Amino acid sequence: MRKGEDTLASRLTRRSGKGETTGKICVSIVETTHDKAVRAIQEGNRVADLVELRVDYLKNPKLERVPISEKDRFILTCRRKAEGGRYAGNEKSRFGILKEAVELGFGYVDVELESERPLREDLMENRKKTRVILSYHHFRTTPSQKELQKVTDDMIRLGADVAKVVTFAQIWEDNLRVLSLIPYAKEKGQNIVAFCMGENGKMSRIFAPWFGSAWTYAALSKAKASAPGQLTVREMKNLWEMLP
Repeated sequence: MRKGEDTLASRLTRRSGKGETTGKICVSIVETTHDKAVRAIQEGNRVADLVELRVDYLKNPKLERVPISEKDRFILTCRRKAEGGRYAGNEKSRFGILKEAVELGFGYVDVELESERPLREDLMENRKKTRVILSYHHFRTTPSQKELQKVTDDMIRLGADVAKVVTFAQIWEDNLRVLSLIPYAKEKGQNIVAFCMGENGKMSRIFAPWFGSAWTYAALSKAKASAPGQLTVREMKNLWEMLP
């Protein structure tokens, strides 16, 4: 265990009190048709605090017809293939979708930190009231704490409204390394979402709000999970209810 992670581990065993540290849940929508996505969004609005629409799953997205009565609760993501998504178009077209979401007043857009710099900077400079989530994903391992802190610092420097760091947990300790980024970012005044993917990363998804994560992600059903290790909304809430 690395320096500082023993303190983080102790947080997992502290008594929180019923309801004292329940966090926010964002449900990911991964439907392939507009009508199915609309129904899933409506269900997500009933059971979660935020809804993320994965536009890269949609065959023919019609953003102007997306039912978002509470825009502050809505995240639009168009994930490219290199970042685990399904969008096969070019970067200019992909950012065109993100810019349309800004024009429509969506609450958040999620854009990868490693996206083409000119396109990313243009989006951030013209974000209007939309908040930008700068995201980083590592799908095979969890980098060192030093590397992850550098990623977080880069996001802060670039002006992210929310920093999002997601890695793959190969061992249990990887969860603590990623969770440690939350207090690290919060001390610098940065909103952050951080957790691990994979079976070994489920613990970080559950406890991220205990460390100050802006929210955690869940699926409407097991069949609609958007990432390995993602729990359903019901599973997440049931686990939180069982915590002492």
